[in-house]
Parts: sequence; structure tokens; C-alpha cells
Amino acid sequence: MLQDVITVFWRDWIVLHRRLKTFIISRMVTPVLYLVAFGWGVGRSVQVSQGNYLDYIVPGILALNSMNISFNSVASPLNMSRLYHKTLEEYLVAPIQPLSFILGKILAGSVRGLISSVIIIVLAYAFGASFQMSLLLWAIIALNCLVFASLGFVAAMVINSHEDMGNFSTYVLLPMSFLCATFFSVDKLPQAVRCLLELLPLTHASQALRAVSSGSAEAPYLSIAVLLAYIAAFLLISLWTMRRVRE
Repeated sequence: MLQDVITVFWRDWIVLHRRLKTFIISRMVTPVLYLVAFGWGVGRSVQVSQGNYLDYIVPGILALNSMNISFNSVASPLNMSRLYHKTLEEYLVAPIQPLSFILGKILAGSVRGLISSVIIIVLAYAFGASFQMSLLLWAIIALNCLVFASLGFVAAMVINSHEDMGNFSTYVLLPMSFLCATFFSVDKLPQAVRCLLELLPLTHASQALRAVSSGSAEAPYLSIAVLLAYIAAFLLISLWTMRRVRE
């Protein structure tokens, strides 16, 4: 099974390796705009509890960017493979287990999210941000990448048109991008809205990254547990969708 997972992953890695320079340059554009607009622009006139708004938003940008890259790296290519190119059928007839294919695709998407996170951290330091690096910080980023790469797999398998895939991003990912504690705390929002946002994985990723990067002594165990629960749920749904397609 492990060899099958590596095979699926390696195919996507070869594609990424050939386009790595373009991938890195393209992934620098959005973070630079966020850091300029919210760090240098708005950040100079906004004070938060940590003092520096630039330091405050970097964890949110990490969570937001790793969400978008991990999701789109799996959802769009796999959806087009299933609906238009029909290359998914090659995997379906290959002698590999559905779980191996799922894990290979999710890991490939997560690696792209991790690479983009490295880019953001380098850029953040270049812009003068200061935050604490740790293994726990990278573990939370990896969990967030796995959550949204697995969500991307589910979306690719259940959404049946390119237009609907765009609608999914508009109605699901875009609201999370701005509301899930990425650019501001959810504490001052109405209670009903706050309770809803607390159920979403990006909120927990943003809050956990912010706590760890600020040097909080208490590990965000609840947020980590929520992210793990989402990964398990999306993996089960992915298995169900694969079996349905194979039938």
C-alpha cells in the first residue's frame, strides 16, 4: 500500500518539479499583496493586543494560503481529470487500493501547501515580521494542508462541473478566507456568527498558529483535535466517493 501511495504522490511531484520555479514565483504574488496592504498599509494604523498587526496577521495568512493552495492543488486537477480528461479511469483500473490513490493525491496537495507556507514565512521575515518558529507550528500548518487537500478531493469527486467548482470556492472558501480569524479576532462578532465560525477548520488553524507563533505556553490541543477530526471525516467521505465511482 505504501508503494502505491508513493507512486501516486511521485507522479504529482514530477509535475510540480518541472514547474517548481513558476510555482514559487506565482505563490509569492498574493502573500506580498497581503503583507503590503495589511502589514505596511493598514498595519501602521492598527494596534492589537500583541502590539504589531503585521505579526498578528502572518499566522492568518499562513492558514489562509495553505488552505487555498492545498485545496486547489487537488480539487481542480482531479475534477478535470474525472470529468474532461478521463485520466482518473486509468487509476480506477490500476491494481491499487482506493485509499492509496486518495492518500497519494492528498499528500501531493499538502506538499504544495507546505512549500507555499515556506515562501510566506521567508517573505514575512523580509517584511519585518517576528514570530516564533517551532515544530508544533509546522505540524499545525501540515494538518491544515491535509484538511483542505482532503476537502479538495471530496469536492473533486462530488462536483460535476467546472462552474460548480468555482461556486464552491466562492460560497465556502472565500467566506472562510476573511471570517475565520485570519485578519481579525472573532471574539467581537455576534455570538451566533462566532459559534458557527468556531466549527470551521480554518478558524482553529488560524487561532492555533497565532497562539504557537506568539509563544503561548499552552498548546492548542482543542484546535489540533478539531483539525484531526476533519481529516478523518474527509478521508472517510473520500473513500465513499471512490467506491461509488468504481461501481
